[in-house]
Amino acid sequence: MRYRNLDDFLERGRSALARGPLALILAEDPTEVESTVRHHQRLGFRETLLFVPPALDIAPALAETVRLIPHDLHGGGAREGAVNRIIAAAPGVWMYYCFNAEYLFFPFCESRSIGEMLTFHGEERREAMLTYVIDLYADDLNAHPDAVSLERAHLDRSGYYALARHDENGHPKERQLDFFGGLRWRFEEHIPPERRRIDRIAIFRARKGLELRPDHTFNIEEYNTYACPWHHNLTAAVCSFRAAKALKTNPGSTFDIPTFRWRNSVPFRWNSRQLMDLGLMEPGQWF
Repeated sequence: MRYRNLDDFLERGRSALARGPLALILAEDPTEVESTVRHHQRLGFRETLLFVPPALDIAPALAETVRLIPHDLHGGGAREGAVNRIIAAAPGVWMYYCFNAEYLFFPFCESRSIGEMLTFHGEERREAMLTYVIDLYADDLNAHPDAVSLERAHLDRSGYYALARHDENGHPKERQLDFFGGLRWRFEEHIPPERRRIDRIAIFRARKGLELRPDHTFNIEEYNTYACPWHHNLTAAVCSFRAAKALKTNPGSTFDIPTFRWRNSVPFRWNSRQLMDLGLMEPGQWF
């Protein structure tokens, strides 16, 4: 269903927010919009909210399966602003957000739905889930100049690490870490420091007063923790071409990067088992 803008959706489409989980897909450009939508629909999200630039054309067949919301995503604060308006309109509802050419994987997602996973996660008294943004990239940039290829996708099998996250007084925050790796680590000279982290709280339950911040954290600190105080919890992965695409379409970096492949590149097999075997997400107590 199409809407004129976000205000129109919140007026006429609010019934879509009654029950979750919801997928909020922020399409910054036309790259792999359809594959992104289809992937998340297969995971079992109850509704898909697709935010697109007003000038972006969407195939009618795809538009019929989503809530299509024209929204300018390139202004300052536009991305988190859109998510925060949905949060305010749907307290208590589980939701997830990502960008186009990003694909969510969670443990055993081939045989279990996002709803089943969140039921378990909620029973562990968790209201948010840490996700790692795992960079994907095409192995041949001559054949795929924007670095995007589903068939030839590769990822880094190693090179990931975490550092303590400190508060304003320099003290380590409880159960919070800053995670790094992938292309943002290997090509950090082209990445502003504030954009080098690969952790994102992409899955969460909305509540009154909750706000997403520009650095992909929330204003309620417990939402930013990787686990509860008692044991390890589930984590998930957002497999993303976004960094590779930006590095190869940005004139300041594209000529410095003839290839993203290195000794630790491996083909991405598009399944959760590979990600768990590489330690890129954690099943916790869910077996």
